[in-house]
Amino acid sequence: MRPTAAGKEVGGGCGLATVVDGWGGKREGVGTMGWGCGGEWITLRPILTEASRSRPFHPLIRADEQRLGPPPLLDARCGWRHLQQRKFRQRSRLKMATQALISKSSHYQCGKFTLGKFLSLLMVSGLIYLLVHKSSEGFVSGELHDKVQSRHASKDSPNIRTFWRKLPRLPPRLPPNEMYKNSSTLHQSPPSEWTSRQKNVKEAFEHAWSGYRNHAMGYDELMPLSHRGVDGLGGLGATVVDSLDTAIIMGADDVVSEASKWIEDNLMKKINEKGQVNLFETTIRVLGGLLSAYHLSGGDQAGGGDSGIPVTPKKTNPDRLLEVSKDLADRLLLAFTSSPTAIPYSDVVLRDRSAHASPDGLSSTSEATTLQLEFSYLSRISGDPKYDLQAMKVLEHMRTLPTVEGLVPIYISPYSGQFSGENIRLGSRGDSYYEYLLKVWVQQENYRNTSLKYLFEMYTEAMRGVKHLLVRKTTPNGLVFVGELPHGRNGAFSPKMDHLVCFLPGTLALGATKGITKKKALESNLLTNEDIENLRLAEDLAKTCVEMYFVTSTGLAPEIAYFHIEGNPEGGPDGGNKSSEYINDITIKPLDRHNLLRPETVESLFVLHRITEDPKYREWGWQIFKAFEKYTKVDSGGYTSLDDVTSLPPPRRDKMETFFLGETLKYLYLLFGESNILPLDKYVFNTEAHPLPVIRSAAQVSDTV
Repeated sequence: MRPTAAGKEVGGGCGLATVVDGWGGKREGVGTMGWGCGGEWITLRPILTEASRSRPFHPLIRADEQRLGPPPLLDARCGWRHLQQRKFRQRSRLKMATQALISKSSHYQCGKFTLGKFLSLLMVSGLIYLLVHKSSEGFVSGELHDKVQSRHASKDSPNIRTFWRKLPRLPPRLPPNEMYKNSSTLHQSPPSEWTSRQKNVKEAFEHAWSGYRNHAMGYDELMPLSHRGVDGLGGLGATVVDSLDTAIIMGADDVVSEASKWIEDNLMKKINEKGQVNLFETTIRVLGGLLSAYHLSGGDQAGGGDSGIPVTPKKTNPDRLLEVSKDLADRLLLAFTSSPTAIPYSDVVLRDRSAHASPDGLSSTSEATTLQLEFSYLSRISGDPKYDLQAMKVLEHMRTLPTVEGLVPIYISPYSGQFSGENIRLGSRGDSYYEYLLKVWVQQENYRNTSLKYLFEMYTEAMRGVKHLLVRKTTPNGLVFVGELPHGRNGAFSPKMDHLVCFLPGTLALGATKGITKKKALESNLLTNEDIENLRLAEDLAKTCVEMYFVTSTGLAPEIAYFHIEGNPEGGPDGGNKSSEYINDITIKPLDRHNLLRPETVESLFVLHRITEDPKYREWGWQIFKAFEKYTKVDSGGYTSLDDVTSLPPPRRDKMETFFLGETLKYLYLLFGESNILPLDKYVFNTEAHPLPVIRSAAQVSDTV
């Protein structure tokens, strides 16, 4: 390493040299490297004196290399003009090397051939060789030496300029937890690699289906470790129906055939025989799955052909799907018509065609208000308005209720039609209320600026309330998250965030651009300042949701996380991944460490990638998929939930939720695929990831067909 000095004095020859160091003191030394009177290097071996022992020897830097620092100042005793303010006359490398060989005889007073002289001689010899070599190739007959050959010769032959060219500057290597902070330094996988990764997701779906088919066919859910099925959602074969449109989208023809056949042969019988079901779960999973499969199978001819998915009607029976949908919806409507208010009862007894409230007499706000996409689309394809009318009464009633800056409590009474309690959160029992305010408005394209304009206004007010009352940043690293108000506006803020809240980044992005890309929206001047602010918040929240995965030992998120904030004394165990930058920002309590194969984060990654076209969302999704493969895959078929994502190996929970096939794998498949498949300005996904077409007028549809 070469020293640098504020200035120096060098005596002639290889004798004693005096150096002025960077602190203003002087040092003496002898040697053969350093700045000589002719500009050559001499080595200074310091001789420590009493005046210099307390100061380190300050290095020198070659002055002609500006990137290495300023040159030394030389005393006039070397015969050079004293330089002021650390300026230095540029000298060519060739001249300096030559001078090093032909300098005064005083340079040889050391009496030995030094390494510096040897290297200088070697360098000059190499330069002479290159010059001679170039000249020998340069004399070519004029007739043979045309312009093209001349260009190649000058390009390929070595010369002084190429000999002295700087080495290319390599990009910095980032630590693992910094890899995706800046998309400009993000490795972008080629299209062929994403095709391969999409195939991996399809194979995972087929593996999950094989476990269900072999061990639990006809049951609601698979218990993959004990190789049996369980009915936890009313016994309607929820996994079959939840999986059908995923199989259609992926082109998994064998699964399409098997699922369609089971539905055609068994589902109507199940509906007639089964007892109590939850209105919300049955609507979003079973009714939503049937309606989406009906559309994607080509049953909705008036809906247009915008999905980008090849229609395979021979493998499904659209007419049968519609028939079963109407029968099921007719029974579910009893929850609306039996209630004394616009708020439906939570439970329906299918075989008795009756409905009743939950044991505590309350309905979840999200459950009562997350039914409209499905019932409105059924009215559209059946021609019967009753489904839409009953479902939309709920939102019309919600419009009349008081809110806290657009935010609402998580419980509501079907008897009084009023909210119960003050608990406000965007996690369980609150989440999809906000989602459907936007999505119902998006779905009903003809009425966005007329009768349903109030929905977008309610959504806008609610998002302002979220930003004002619920959004915080963590310490020490500033992750943006959405907390809760368990006791209402006047109560304490809780830095708790469910994984369920990770639906919000995708919803915010959809609300900002209405499904088109950010680039297109900006070019068309369609984004307001508030839209841009919401889109930025969406990206910040998506980052936090992803870090909830990366902060754990398994790379999979817990069900609930707590965040460290200024003034919050509550601590607790971390996620286990000590290399994570955010290990001190997130706390995961023992009872919250489980993972249920949830889809909300990959849902938002899918939407954000479609809208921003930023490749980091795909890369994040791929990391999450690999973690699912590594820790939740069961060799005998299926995937299992985990009890603790912070420990290795993670203890397994014997359950494969229906939404793993219906949502998680579907969103991952679409994330890695082309953007013309189910475009977001033409399709809206229900809260169980079943895509339904945007409802347009007949004239609009005919224009696109």
